[in-house]
Amino acid sequence: MPRGLILFFLSTMLLLGGCQKHGHQDKNVFHWNIAAGFNSLDPAFAKTQSNIWLVNQVFNTLVELDDSLHIQSSLAKSWEIADSGKEYIFHLRNDVFFQDEPHFPGGKGRKMVASDVVYSFNRIVNPKTASTGAWVFHDKVATDSITHQYAFEAPDDSTVIIRLLKPYRPFLQLLTLKYCSVVPHEIVDFYGTEFRNHVIGTGPFMLKYYYEGEKIILNRNPDYFEKPLPYLDAVVVSFNPSKQDEFFSFLKGDLSMMVGLDPSFKDNLLTSDGKLKDQFRGKFQFKKIPYLNTEFIGILVDTTIDHLPLTNKKVRQAVNYAIDRNKMIRYLKNNSVDAGEYGFVPPYLLPGSKKYYEFNPEKARQLLKEANYSSNEPITLTTTSNYLDLAVFLQRELEDIGIKVVIDNVPGSSLSDMKTQSKTNFFRGSWVADYADPENFLSVFYSKNWSPNGPNYSHFKNAEFDSLYEQSLIESNDSARNQEYLQMQDIVMDEAPVIVLYYDKVIRLVGNNISGLDESPINLVSLKRVRMR
Repeated sequence: MPRGLILFFLSTMLLLGGCQKHGHQDKNVFHWNIAAGFNSLDPAFAKTQSNIWLVNQVFNTLVELDDSLHIQSSLAKSWEIADSGKEYIFHLRNDVFFQDEPHFPGGKGRKMVASDVVYSFNRIVNPKTASTGAWVFHDKVATDSITHQYAFEAPDDSTVIIRLLKPYRPFLQLLTLKYCSVVPHEIVDFYGTEFRNHVIGTGPFMLKYYYEGEKIILNRNPDYFEKPLPYLDAVVVSFNPSKQDEFFSFLKGDLSMMVGLDPSFKDNLLTSDGKLKDQFRGKFQFKKIPYLNTEFIGILVDTTIDHLPLTNKKVRQAVNYAIDRNKMIRYLKNNSVDAGEYGFVPPYLLPGSKKYYEFNPEKARQLLKEANYSSNEPITLTTTSNYLDLAVFLQRELEDIGIKVVIDNVPGSSLSDMKTQSKTNFFRGSWVADYADPENFLSVFYSKNWSPNGPNYSHFKNAEFDSLYEQSLIESNDSARNQEYLQMQDIVMDEAPVIVLYYDKVIRLVGNNISGLDESPINLVSLKRVRMR
């Protein structure tokens, strides 16, 4: 839609007083559109953000994260770690029931017990399931020497024991992933692959209707164990792929919330410093929530591949100093994100983070001089169309210090293949945390994670970093582990295999009648505490 037409529509909405007056008569029903669509309510396939959002409403995990990213009890009321970090013992609540389903005896949901947890975890790692979450337990959980089954045990109905191959301190964080949701074996066995459309969990909401590709209706679970939650009677989710339609539906009051802001609307809605324009203030709630997503430019540092000048550390450092990140986010992002000045790990996840590479073009030129840099050969920056404006900005910044940049705009699938096959040495990347531990970000630079089998597309290798990384996995003292993370970050930023651009934020537009939404940096969207007035 042309910018002028957008402005006309917005002005008309305001004149009519349409913004968030909610035309719905169903006062306690939350309306939400997920433009990206989704493909499964089965936790075994909770890979995409859309799948995760919906699975989170229907299922529970042993433990969960609060908005401060602290581990909290959920299906497990308590736990302890034994055998020097290799054994996790969980004690389950005794008041959790699966939602009602006709294939339970009498149609009533039965009590959730420890064997359900063991079944759910074994299902994830079973190759027949083909779950995208099998990596959660692979190479971490021990296997029985006789049966070769993973070491998940249920010695009684209220105890679950998981034995690891070796200590892995982020393990509790892994168990918060929606892949680790608990499902009832008899319902999964009955429906088979169609369980995705007939899900039964223990969560605050239960599936009422599923119209493929069009709408999902979730009803309140009256037997949910965290009483009096949930407060909503129902959640209605549509899947209109048009972000414009979604935006205007929200403004009319037909949607309770909108997650994410399409770039075509940001200048109409936001000032250059990232605040709502005056005409929208008070019309709805505008929330910017830190998000565990680092946007960056990756640099292939593998010296076995001939791609000078980027194999020279001083050139990589010069590139980092040449970028005015604050100007970039002001003009391209309306200050709706945070400048990437604190290293690869977002600073709100790593206490004690310090600033690196503040804008200093003179220092950049000096480093190029020390590196004997020649500007004869341009550097090719590989990106996708969604980030073309950033690429052009970087091109101009680097040309200002004497580095010529050619932009190669390719499809996302092509960029992924090029990174995996080391066919690009200067590329746009992003890292969204799978779980809320700095280790997840730092794993990108562990030498054993070299592509194509891992995320280390820069082919970064540093013996001191690897040693610290391996030590952090077994370190039982939180303070000592945090110091190891900080040391790893120092090494990475000094060697400069990446240019950290910014730390993303989640933008939510929320109706004024809504309260109780989570504000999690993992963008989980939990509706169990939401109230409507």
